[in-house]
Amino acid sequence: MSTVIRFSGDSGDGMQMVGNLFSESVAFAGYGVFTFPDYPAEVRAPQGTVAGVSGFQVHFDTHAVTHEGDKCNILVAMNPAALVAHSKYAAATATVILDSDGFTKESVAKLGYDIETIVEELALSECNIIEAPITQMTLDAVAECELDRKSALKCRNMVVLGITLGMYDIATDYAKKFIEKKFGKKNPLVCKANIAAIEAGENYAKNTHLVGETHTEKGVSALAKGTYRSINGNQAVAWGFIAAAEKSGRPLFCGSYPITPATGILEELAKHKALGVKTVQAEDEIAGICTAIGASFGGALAVTTTSGPGLALKSEALGLAVMAQIPLVVVDVQRGGPSTGLPTKSEQADLLQAMYGRNGDSPLVVLAAHSPADCFDKAYMAAKIALERMMPVVLLTDANLANGTEPWLVKRVADMPSITPPIVTREELADKAECFNERGLFNPYSANENLARYWAIPGAEGLEHRLGGLEKQPKTGIISYTPADHAAMGALRAERVERTAALISELKIEGASEGDMLVLAWGSNAGKVCEAAAQLHSEGKAIAYATVDMINPLQAGLQEKMAHYHRVLVCESNSGQLASHLRSTTTHKDICSVASMEAKPFEVEALREAILTNLNLN
Repeated sequence: MSTVIRFSGDSGDGMQMVGNLFSESVAFAGYGVFTFPDYPAEVRAPQGTVAGVSGFQVHFDTHAVTHEGDKCNILVAMNPAALVAHSKYAAATATVILDSDGFTKESVAKLGYDIETIVEELALSECNIIEAPITQMTLDAVAECELDRKSALKCRNMVVLGITLGMYDIATDYAKKFIEKKFGKKNPLVCKANIAAIEAGENYAKNTHLVGETHTEKGVSALAKGTYRSINGNQAVAWGFIAAAEKSGRPLFCGSYPITPATGILEELAKHKALGVKTVQAEDEIAGICTAIGASFGGALAVTTTSGPGLALKSEALGLAVMAQIPLVVVDVQRGGPSTGLPTKSEQADLLQAMYGRNGDSPLVVLAAHSPADCFDKAYMAAKIALERMMPVVLLTDANLANGTEPWLVKRVADMPSITPPIVTREELADKAECFNERGLFNPYSANENLARYWAIPGAEGLEHRLGGLEKQPKTGIISYTPADHAAMGALRAERVERTAALISELKIEGASEGDMLVLAWGSNAGKVCEAAAQLHSEGKAIAYATVDMINPLQAGLQEKMAHYHRVLVCESNSGQLASHLRSTTTHKDICSVASMEAKPFEVEALREAILTNLNLN
């Protein structure tokens, strides 16, 4: 049976650290794991306030897991504010571990509750409440390290780590090695104190016989054999680009402006100068994409990273890349909007902006990753399409993918699909008369059989040319305002995008081969949507389910397979954008939507109910 644990406390309580160490310890023990960091938008809100509560949820099981889980079996609350903020995430019979030292009459009263009734008021009466003296336990455990009180209390999260690992009989070796590597040489006393805190927590769990209620058998894993490491979506995107650069032989350039939750991609790429990666932290979003366009014109694999507000600012320059047929990847790590919106919460509401958010008919390829590990594959594929077809590609991820982690099977670049940019020299084009005008000058819009513009790197002798954002004549690239030329180039841009569908694998349908309903998901909701649909199919419902990874053009096989089902149901975290897109681009007559604008993950049980409701409407 699966287990979900949520750690919650003030932003300075180290909940992200304990969550990461717990999840990596669990993965190292052979379990499937998926995480969900839940950050507050406020920067260090006052301690003890609901606004400043930070959370980290871990879902693990003896088989591979595909989402962060629903209600938690274990809720750790480091103070009353954490309990108030995250009690709604606890299952009805969850085990709730409180730091009893922080639950005083005064601290609870500040939140408008009474210490005698707060459990009942938060609907936790059926839960198993464990009042553990975590603060005092920490002070006792690190006493011989002679740290000041403030430094000593920073080890409270390690006591929590020891307790929760001990509850599930998971070794603390990995966590201790991490602490030793992080602090051993720089601050041995801090290292000793944190390890002592882990051991104190582990001993407390065992001495008080704390055992997770949904304890799973150890040492069983359905993960394929290989070398794994924990990875989050932003890391995976960065590494996917690095792999694509190596495979294509093109230098990697990233021009970006920091924006939550996409900044981690720029930060990760900046670590890899030794691999030839060049990064520029631009002064704004427009400068970021423009530096990337310049680098691409110069022959680089160029990327720029952003979130929804930044994508809006990049729109004109992105239109230039469409017009000039510049290979470019734009990563949009979606967050709640509009305007600056919800910086640390996740949505899927940038889909139509990615599709249509430029002036004129300006089509481009739109891909969507569906898990943290899948971000690597989608970044690699986005780079492959951009480089081989000479066009911009938008890769959609979201905050849940960017910050969430799961085990990732480490790949060999040698085993990955080839990337062959259409780079040419004058000699290679000598027998292609259409590539030159009557004066022997290079036609910059001459193209290969895939309609990809030949990539003449600046400095290539005999292939001098200019590109720009004004409309062009076909092939010659001469500026033209002729209606026929504009129509011809517009049709060409659309056809180029449509032909990229062949580069992505055909849509994989699971469940019934035909029947009442096809349930579609995309992005970070895919794991829960597919699990809910799979449960209903196993119960005899005539439904199927699939994850859409390519949105423009529509993934190969999607429209044909939709015809085998009476109704198509799209589940997404927006107002129904993919459903609307499918209604306008396919011939299916019954496309419905389960849409949520709450900027939080779906729950499997709620999805089951929504699918059943729509199924019964037939």
